[in-house]
Amino acid sequence: MVEPDSEAAETPLYLRVAAALREDLAQRRISPGSRLPSERTLSQRHHVNRQTVRSALRLLREERLVVTDRRGTFAAVEGTGPEPAHPVLAARRPTFPGGPRAAEALVRASLAWEPPPAALASRLLLTPGEPTLVHRHTVLGPHGATLQRAVSWFSRPALAEIPQLSRYRRGRDCLRQPDLRLLYHWMHQAGLRIIHRESVGVPPGPATTTAGGAARLLVHRVVSDQHGHALEITDIDVSARSAAWTYEFSA
Repeated sequence: MVEPDSEAAETPLYLRVAAALREDLAQRRISPGSRLPSERTLSQRHHVNRQTVRSALRLLREERLVVTDRRGTFAAVEGTGPEPAHPVLAARRPTFPGGPRAAEALVRASLAWEPPPAALASRLLLTPGEPTLVHRHTVLGPHGATLQRAVSWFSRPALAEIPQLSRYRRGRDCLRQPDLRLLYHWMHQAGLRIIHRESVGVPPGPATTTAGGAARLLVHRVVSDQHGHALEITDIDVSARSAAWTYEFSA
């Protein structure tokens, strides 16, 4: 049964049911190849309606954790499907903030709770001076040189709609090295249809190169939902000679 608590109360019911079933599968309380309880049984067990159960099962099917046919829904057997039974961070899956190449490099990341620049507040649906979650991400080369810097600001809708981000609303769990690489997957889990727009340019004047002479690229990204509300705004500064900026994404 999904235990109610103050944090879970902010999480959509179908995600809570999916999390409980995912835990059952991971702990082998539901063994690979075995049939899951019926929708009616699951709805009674978790005190939700059957549509909520269907949404949870659909999410688990997308993660290749279960398969459904005319006989019912069964726990996936590892190695029999196109993807592993347990979801992993794969190169083809979009990663935040700089793509799989940056995700595999040496990084320094941090989270803070602070106001965004005044010019971004309204786009993030924040009042002037209102703090939000800010993610800073630096990619380092093998000798410690900075190859890429990124700073991301999250909007009020993002913190309200994405459970994995909402836990940071009260300033808890702001770890020195947070792992947000599955951010876009979390957005998908929350039922958000992602639209992203990026502009790439170079800084004006002498700032077009770094101290070591490498060319600089500036990337400005806005990720929005299906209603046009900004979820994330990110600025990335890339040292183009030392590392290519790679970003893979499919909505």
